[in-house]
Amino acid sequence: MARMIAIYKTPKDLEAFNKHYFEVHIPLAKKLPGLIKYDIGISPIISTTGHSDVYCIGTLYFESLDAIKVAFASPQGQACATDRRILAPNNDVQIYLFDAVEV
Repeated sequence: MARMIAIYKTPKDLEAFNKHYFEVHIPLAKKLPGLIKYDIGISPIISTTGHSDVYCIGTLYFESLDAIKVAFASPQGQACATDRRILAPNNDVQIYLFDAVEV
């Protein structure tokens, strides 16, 4: 199973971020074609390696990396990507795509 992880820094305006994230962005993302599951971790997020300015981590699950590419090439995926840039500028979020291997 492949995953997309979005790691958001603590926003300057928590109330505005939360309102947009929960009322706009998550509903958009939940309509991505091929999305199997979506979960989030929200503050407090504790770093065991030092200070962390991470506020929220969203994890989206897909069948494969190709399924993620297909999802974000779709109109719904394009809308979601555009909205993410409204939610948080590129320097306030890290996004990773990977295949997860059970060990």
